[in-house]
Amino acid sequence: MAVVGVLVGLAVLAAFAALHRYAWRRLVRDTTAGPGRARRAGTVVFVAGPLLAVAALVAGRAGVPFPLQRIIAWPGYLWLALSLYLLLALLVGELVRPLLGWWAGRKRSGGESARSAEDALVGRASVEPASVKPPSVGSTPSRRLFVSRIVGGGVAAATVGTVGYGAYGVLRGPKVKRVTVPLAKLPRGAHGFRIAVVSDVHLGPILGRGFTQRVVDTVNATQPDLIAVVGDLVDGSVEDLGPAAAPLAGLRSRHGAYFVTGNHEYFSGAEQWVDHVRELGLHPLRNARTELPGFDLAGVDDVAGEDEGEGPDFARALGDRDRSRASVLLAHQPVVIHDAVRHGVDLQLSGHTHGGQLWPGNLVAELANPTLAGLERYGDTQLYVSRGAGAWGPPVRVGAPSDITVVELASRDA
Repeated sequence: MAVVGVLVGLAVLAAFAALHRYAWRRLVRDTTAGPGRARRAGTVVFVAGPLLAVAALVAGRAGVPFPLQRIIAWPGYLWLALSLYLLLALLVGELVRPLLGWWAGRKRSGGESARSAEDALVGRASVEPASVKPPSVGSTPSRRLFVSRIVGGGVAAATVGTVGYGAYGVLRGPKVKRVTVPLAKLPRGAHGFRIAVVSDVHLGPILGRGFTQRVVDTVNATQPDLIAVVGDLVDGSVEDLGPAAAPLAGLRSRHGAYFVTGNHEYFSGAEQWVDHVRELGLHPLRNARTELPGFDLAGVDDVAGEDEGEGPDFARALGDRDRSRASVLLAHQPVVIHDAVRHGVDLQLSGHTHGGQLWPGNLVAELANPTLAGLERYGDTQLYVSRGAGAWGPPVRVGAPSDITVVELASRDA
């Protein structure tokens, strides 16, 4: 099994290197007239970029000191996003390239025909035959260089613009989204109960204390009745990220803040983080539930915990409850929705998908999750999936804006 993993890893690295060689050829070699300073600089970028990207991905697990992780993470993770959109833009460029070549050739032919006609009109063709030169052997390479520079410039501008705007969207913080969810069993007294759903903050080498404070301020501004943090809060240890998580102590709501683990907590020391968020004033729901006015609130551990002998336990969280009461379940991954249906859950609140985060990643995420984002119904159970407040890896989102969702419960008797 380990050998298979190594072979797959080597295959991925080989493909990554091949894609970068292709991008270098199109954006550096084909756009420069020959060896020189510009080509050397471009080559350095296309060698350093992927090396930094790989270093950013492995730094945490390799035990690299956290301050150094922060230095590597910014250029490394941004290069991953740049690589994706460089490749997509270059593929579009391959379609445009023949048209530009045809247009450039036609324009040049038209110019040469006009000059020949002018020469004939003034009699220069007969008087100065030596001045008529055969077509230049270098005309085709010159045209190719012109086309390569036009395409390369367009590819670079589109890529930098896309990634830059996507990074701005993440760093400015999530926007508030509001959704009303009617629950058949919800009593009139709980009508209008508001739950602020926070998922996938992903505190780490890039998103730190300042980002946490923006999330807290955004949540508190909605004045929710309850706050639900549904996993993937962190990417790193309590030792490294404890200061970044500290502003969570400032979360305010009438019925408190609750927390369930996500898969990334199990990469980062779930037990330590559960203890730490409890110290910050959040209430972990580890396969447990609590009764609130009008409904039961339950939470299950993430499925990633199964590798550590934990994972979701629906019988423990929901097995002996009064099913005449409405129930809301906090579960990081949408894939457990079918267990929620079997246990009579009215509403499941999840995250995990990021809405795909980087288009066209949504196409892959849709295959792996029953719901990518938003509200859907499965039998008598409704599932709401948040796109998340932060970002994993590249601090960039394209086609999947971050959100903090205020879910307002509605009683049909109201």
